[in-house]
Amino acid sequence: MILSLTIVRYRPLFVPLALLAMALHRIPLTFTKNCSFWKLVGCGKNGSFDLNPDWQQWGLLAVWNSMDDYEKFNKLSFISGWWKIFCKEQWTILGEPLHSHGKWSGKEPFKSFKNDVTAKRKTDYQGPVAILTRATIRINKLRNFWNNVDSVASIMAKAPGYIHSFGIGEAPVFMQATFSIWNSVEDVKNFAYKSKEHAEVIAKTRKENWYSEELFARFIPLSISGTLNGVDPLEGLLSKG
Repeated sequence: MILSLTIVRYRPLFVPLALLAMALHRIPLTFTKNCSFWKLVGCGKNGSFDLNPDWQQWGLLAVWNSMDDYEKFNKLSFISGWWKIFCKEQWTILGEPLHSHGKWSGKEPFKSFKNDVTAKRKTDYQGPVAILTRATIRINKLRNFWNNVDSVASIMAKAPGYIHSFGIGEAPVFMQATFSIWNSVEDVKNFAYKSKEHAEVIAKTRKENWYSEELFARFIPLSISGTLNGVDPLEGLLSKG
């Protein structure tokens, strides 16, 4: 099982086509073989949950049965052709699931990865790690959520071991996700459990029941390709895809 997250930047003139793509690209994705899960997403201007959209930047998160299945999509699909024509930049990270709990749209996207090989890698793995955190926020909890999220994003960006992150979402305001990259699992745990401010927000989410659905997953980053705003945000961290 392979996760792909592709972030694309449209030319300013083609931003209306980016909005059209959010609807149009659902059709070929629905019929794409060996893609078990996908989400078309918008991007925030900051690297975490964000109310301020970046109208030029959009993304596709997908789960593939194998690397070959992803490569076929990347080379031959209508969507990849669309990106080449209308987008000025494209950046992709590929990853292997390491741990997952929770659901997204009622599904467990990474459930089938659990096997003996992965279990051993979960114990032994020491390298960089990618983290996906997403949630559907209850309408009556939106104010509390957004009143707390900025402080957490600021703390994360300064946390030891933090490398980069993307704020992504499948719907404005109430369906939000963060995809972040860290030097190690230990750095993620230190931020999650030893940061007082972050721990307080996590406690609030549980006590006040902010989310109707949530998902947390870790991935082993395998490769990267492309640039955003002229640079690769993970330059030197991984092999080029």
